[in-house]
Amino acid sequence: MGISIANGALRLVSGAFILNSGINKLRLDEASAAGLQQMASNGIPQLGELDPASFGKMLSIGEISLGSALLLPLIPSRLAGLGLGVFSGALLASYLRTPGMTESDGIRPTQDGTALAKDVWLAGMAVALIFSRRSAKKARNKK
Repeated sequence: MGISIANGALRLVSGAFILNSGINKLRLDEASAAGLQQMASNGIPQLGELDPASFGKMLSIGEISLGSALLLPLIPSRLAGLGLGVFSGALLASYLRTPGMTESDGIRPTQDGTALAKDVWLAGMAVALIFSRRSAKKARNKK
């Protein structure tokens, strides 16, 4: 089971970014957790049913788990890509459904929405990991 240099780069960059974000959220105060929860519940309404402290812990653990899965070469790239796809899909759903984040066309970000819209790069990385071809060496060995 090898990881191509391209997949390794995608996994390293996204995994380190998400792992760091999750570690930083371990110290999240309740007011900050409530703010993140409000935005997340725009994309996934069921998240609004949790108490903010539980949501903050769940988000932190989820980000640490996903970041670790992306960084561990034992996890297949397609599986890590699926996890990244779900995560980035939730981020983009929150962006698209939060009032004031997009221009009148519903897609282009406002100045306030740029911080969330930039997460589209995570979705692109997920697609690349999910649909990447096997390495040329593996393809030759299959013949």
